[in-house]
Amino acid sequence: MDSAFLKCFPNASSLTTGGNLLRSKYSTKNIYFTKHRRKTQQYNFWRVEQPTLNHHYKCIEGGSTNKECNRKYVVKGIPGPSSNFEPHAFDPKNIFDSVKYFLITFYKFSIPHASFTRILSTISASFLVVEKLSDISPLFFIGLLQAMIPFSFVEIYVNSLNQLFDIEIDKINKPYLPLASGEISFTTGIIVVASCLTLSIYFGWIIGSWPLIWGILICLFLWTAYSINVPLLRWKKHPLLAAMCMFVTWGFIFPTSIFFHMQTFVFKKPTIFPRSLIFNMVFVSIFFVGMALCKDIPDIEGDKAFGIYSLPARIGPKRVFWISVSLFETAFGVALLMGATSSSSLWIKIVTGLGHSVLASILWYKAKSVDLRCNASIASFYLFIWKLLSVEYFFIPLIR
Repeated sequence: MDSAFLKCFPNASSLTTGGNLLRSKYSTKNIYFTKHRRKTQQYNFWRVEQPTLNHHYKCIEGGSTNKECNRKYVVKGIPGPSSNFEPHAFDPKNIFDSVKYFLITFYKFSIPHASFTRILSTISASFLVVEKLSDISPLFFIGLLQAMIPFSFVEIYVNSLNQLFDIEIDKINKPYLPLASGEISFTTGIIVVASCLTLSIYFGWIIGSWPLIWGILICLFLWTAYSINVPLLRWKKHPLLAAMCMFVTWGFIFPTSIFFHMQTFVFKKPTIFPRSLIFNMVFVSIFFVGMALCKDIPDIEGDKAFGIYSLPARIGPKRVFWISVSLFETAFGVALLMGATSSSSLWIKIVTGLGHSVLASILWYKAKSVDLRCNASIASFYLFIWKLLSVEYFFIPLIR
C-alpha cells in the first residue's frame, strides 16, 4: 500500500518525512504546553496566597527567515484589587487604633512642652490672688477652669498656625513635626487652626470676663502677625519683633489677664498690682527674651534658606547662646533677690532661695555641656529650659 502510494506521488517520501517532522514538532509543543499548564496551575496556587497582580506586557517583535514573529514579553507586576476581596465587618479595635493614632499625632502637633507650661503658668497666676486658705474654694477652681480652657485653645492655635506657614522650613529644621513629616495633611492643619481660633474666642465671650477677652484677642493678634506670610507681618523675620511677641505674651498678657480675671471677675475684688504679679512679669519677661534668642539657634539652616535672618544667623550661634544663658541666670538672680526681700515667712525664703540657687546651678552645668556644633544638643538644651520654667511656676506664687 505504501509502495503504491509512493509510485503515484513521487514526492510522497518527502511529505511523509515532513509529516513525521510535523508530528514530532507538535508532540514537542504538546509536551511544552503540558509543562506550561502545570506551571500555570502552580502559579495560580500561589496567587491565592498573595495579592492579585495586573500584568502589563510589552511585545518586542523581530522578523525571521520563515516569516514567524518572535516575541519577548517583559512582565511587570502591579498590585491591583484582589478578586477575593471581602469587606471587613465592623472592628472596634481598628476604630480604637485610628483614634489613638490621631490623638498621638495631635499631641505632637500642639507642641506639648509649650502647652503643658501654659497650663502651669495659668495655675501659677491664678494662685497670686489667694490671700488665705479659704480662697481656695470651688469658686477658685471654676475661675481657674474658665481661664485655662480658652488659653489652651489659644496655645494650640499659635503653635499650629506657625507650623502651617513653616512647612517647608520645618522639613529642614524639624522634619519630625506632623505637618512637615506628612502625618497630618495641610487641610487637617487648617481645620485644627480654624477650630482652635473659633473655640478660644467663643469660650472667652461666653465666660464674659473682659480681662480674658482682651488677653485672648491680643495674643491671637500678636502670634498671627508673627506667623502669617503677608506684607507688613511675618514678624518672625525680624529678631526684635519676634522676641517681643514671646516676652510680651508670656511676660505681660498671660499673667495680667489671668490675675485680673481671678481678682475682679471671679472674686469681685478691686484692681491691684501686688508684688507677686510684678515679680511674675519681670522674671518671665527676662526669661523669655532668652528663650526667644535660644530657640532660633538650631534653626539657622532652614531660616536662611527661606530668607529669615534671625539673630543667631546674623552674629553667630555661640554669642547668642551665651547671651541667652546670661539672661536665664539674670532671671534666677532676680528671683533670689525678690525671695530674700519678700514679706513671706522664713521657711518660704529658705525654700525659694535654695530652689532658685539649685535651678541656676543646674542651668549653668547643663549649658557648659552643650555642643554648639550639634543641633540636637542645642535643641535638647532648649527643651530643658522649658522644664526649668515649669519648675519656676511652682515658686512664683510663694514670693509675696
